[in-house]
Amino acid sequence: MTEASDTSTAPRAVTGTPSRRDQILAAAAELFALHGFHGVGIDDIGAAVGVSGPALYRHFKGKDAILGEMLTSISENLLQGGIARATEADTATEALTALVRFHTDFALDHPSLITVQERNLGNLRDEDRRQVRTLQRRYVEVWASTITDAMPDVPLPRARSCAHAVFGLINSTPHTRYLGRAELADLLTDMALGALHAA
Repeated sequence: MTEASDTSTAPRAVTGTPSRRDQILAAAAELFALHGFHGVGIDDIGAAVGVSGPALYRHFKGKDAILGEMLTSISENLLQGGIARATEADTATEALTALVRFHTDFALDHPSLITVQERNLGNLRDEDRRQVRTLQRRYVEVWASTITDAMPDVPLPRARSCAHAVFGLINSTPHTRYLGRAELADLLTDMALGALHAA
């Protein structure tokens, strides 16, 4: 089972000090999650990383480009992480547990990114939206295939709906802090697996 500190669950593999580009993306994610995409300006993002707003244009063409890279990166990392968990497990049941734990860890470790992803798909440029949608559909298919492998009585359309339901359960909870990180991760994993088996 993958530990929460595994860098493969992070939007980007980080070695040493984050690059200025990664600092901008991290700061923008926090600001977008708190104030909404339209409530944040380039100057706000610049101030959060200690540079002038115009200096950000050396790294991104604008706020739309920041959001596009952010959401594309999230979707790519979820897809690649999901494929790895599904293919590396010895059994379908283990693969399903690994997928649930992987998504849980991602949501708990990156709550701002989850919030931005859920709220801002409509703010993406058309090209970025199409790419993110494609990656998200592929991620759902990884889950749906794993669900049907683990529970052959569940038809594929139902498995897709199950995957979306589990995403909703897990993604809505990172903002709850009644429990410690490890205990909350275990609770979400148990609840998600229980919901899937109830299907």
